Amino acid sequence: MNLKPFAADPKKSLGRQFKEAPSELRNDFQRDRDRIIHSAAFRRLEYKTQVFVNHEGDMFRTRLTHSLEVSQVSRGVARTLGLHEDLAEAIALAHDLGHTPFGHAGQSALNQCMKEYGGFEHNLQSLRIVDVLENDYVDFKGLNLTFETREGILKHCSNKNALKLGVIGERFIKNKQPSLEAQLVNFADEIAYNHHDIDDGIRSGLLSFDQLCEVSFFNEISAEVKSESPSIKDRQHIRATIRRMMNFFIMDLCHESHGHIDKQNPTCIDDVRNASPMIALSEGMSKKQQSLKQFLREALYLHPRVQAMTDNAHDVINALFETFMKNPDLINIHEAHSQNDLAVLVSDYIAGMTDRFAIQTFESLDQ
Repeated sequence: MNLKPFAADPKKSLGRQFKEAPSELRNDFQRDRDRIIHSAAFRRLEYKTQVFVNHEGDMFRTRLTHSLEVSQVSRGVARTLGLHEDLAEAIALAHDLGHTPFGHAGQSALNQCMKEYGGFEHNLQSLRIVDVLENDYVDFKGLNLTFETREGILKHCSNKNALKLGVIGERFIKNKQPSLEAQLVNFADEIAYNHHDIDDGIRSGLLSFDQLCEVSFFNEISAEVKSESPSIKDRQHIRATIRRMMNFFIMDLCHESHGHIDKQNPTCIDDVRNASPMIALSEGMSKKQQSLKQFLREALYLHPRVQAMTDNAHDVINALFETFMKNPDLINIHEAHSQNDLAVLVSDYIAGMTDRFAIQTFESLDQ
């Protein structure tokens, strides 16, 4: 691995919350990655979805497949820029651990339920999972990940919440940047989900090829693909267009970020933390990305069928929260010292549910 001097270095890591002896075979970021992969929270991602409820079809992406796609993009960009691939991979694999069942609809519903108790935010929940909720180790709670992986997981945070997080929250208060590895995962996440939502939208029948061609960038790439392979089948045509679009975004991200790095000329990771963000898309590609996101919002996320799933998700989450708050013994909660503590434990339980388990539990409430 040919690391640049401004890349994160496991030998110079800011460490773990609980000190551990180093591994003879793996660096600290590799150990983080492996702990994430073997965690229960990571396995549950297989049955959590972003747009379509899990039982809607076996071919749609899940949070697990999305995390793997983000990891693949992140490693490639990290390698190109001379950054630490293992750290980028660990952050990518952990970035969605805190997501609720039913994707964004589930988070919105749980956040509303938790409004009186500080709200719910999946980035903070991801950190809570790796810091507290995973319990496979004798000597510490959580996974005891390195500072660098933990800061990368925490993409957003209000100053109010940052004040509660100690050193991991300081960058939000002091307006500093995370590692370049963390910065690039944020972009890899958007690139991956925009393009796989197009694919899932087509598979579901909610998006049509003609609709997609209303997006100028898609239309341009589609025409290029067709001119190169006039007899290409429709499904191959769409997939080839999506792949090529994705490649354009990744290439632009690498090129633009390289330019920012050259301009700011960091010599170490501290320079990265004290500078303005260096990982970015060009202005032109950023506009294309915004256009794509706007299209997906209007054509897919606000589609009546998706909205029906969203409404159902709100009903399920609201009913579960209300039931467990009134009857915490149903989920073996006996140690809550206040209503706020109880609400946090209930939200932990609901957030950890898969789509299928949440629906099954909801249906059992009436029996």
